[in-house]
Amino acid sequence: MDAPTRRSLHGVAELLLAGPQHRAHGTIRLRVTPGGFGGVAGSLRVDGTELVGDGVRAPLTGTYRALAATVGVDPGPPIGLYPDSSGVDLDDEVVVDAGAAAELADWFARGDAGLRAFAPGVEPVLWPEHFDLALTLDEVNYGVSPGDGGHPGPYAYVGPWTPREGPFWNASFGALRDADDLPTAAAVAAFFAEGARS
Repeated sequence: MDAPTRRSLHGVAELLLAGPQHRAHGTIRLRVTPGGFGGVAGSLRVDGTELVGDGVRAPLTGTYRALAATVGVDPGPPIGLYPDSSGVDLDDEVVVDAGAAAELADWFARGDAGLRAFAPGVEPVLWPEHFDLALTLDEVNYGVSPGDGGHPGPYAYVGPWTPREGPFWNASFGALRDADDLPTAAAVAAFFAEGARS
């Protein structure tokens, strides 16, 4: 995963989607959408290398502040809700590579399908603070990430609230598997199911 693209899309999620949505609708929850991700309230979403909404389609270029003006939102993060953040400033340049954006969209779509197959009826949430798609079931977090400071490539994870021991648990927070080892939604769901049994 291209780190500048991941960081830029994380910034879009936080500054242009979650922050404005929280101020208008009281929620930071985001969701996977065709070609990318978007808010749970309103129509604004990322589709490939564009920010798309009702009657507007803008390329993901320029500064976050300028992009916000183009699509008509009041930019900025949700205030006072979480310590983690994208680390992106409103005057930073948005840098999105089309191939990396497609890779991220594919991983989120695969993760979304895997989460839904594993836990039907539980709605996965794309959280803007860590930029991971997740759900919680029986005090265990299950999710997918496009990568972060601790693990640069895309991965799926199982994070029990209470630490567990055994061969499955290979990370300080629980368990993770690289996206390359989980080529289908069924493989993602199977990883989560193994975590639930372990």
